[in-house]
Amino acid sequence: MVEITEKEIDELYALLKTHGESHGYYLNPDKKFVRSLLKGILTNKKRYGYWACPCRLGTGKREKDLDIICPCDYRDTDINEHGTCYCSLYVFPQNSKIINKTILERRNLKMKQEKLPVWRCKVCGYLCSREHPPDKCPICLADKDRFENFRI
Repeated sequence: MVEITEKEIDELYALLKTHGESHGYYLNPDKKFVRSLLKGILTNKKRYGYWACPCRLGTGKREKDLDIICPCDYRDTDINEHGTCYCSLYVFPQNSKIINKTILERRNLKMKQEKLPVWRCKVCGYLCSREHPPDKCPICLADKDRFENFRI
């Protein structure tokens, strides 16, 4: 059995809170719940060598689990549509209380990447392919309205 210390959970909580909020991502206000998720992430890190989402079944093969390494590929779309990501680790900042609701598991959907728009940050040139631009650019922290639909 993998052992996770309270200190390890505290350190990861502080890291995700500080880094996340500086990039426009906020942790669920239910600290006890968040700590249980962080324990799962740390357990997966020790088992597999990477932060596999604790709410999904990881394979132990990084290349097969790239889409579910926290923060997962589905986080932004889930937050935009539901106010929280699949595992409810991340939430919109105005959500002071998360109501439990079912969120569709996007991992099993076969999304055609060629149909997703490519967004370009007009400030730094960061590119991402997703349904909507991020709320904040992860590179320069420019707001969502500073992105343009990029066509090659």
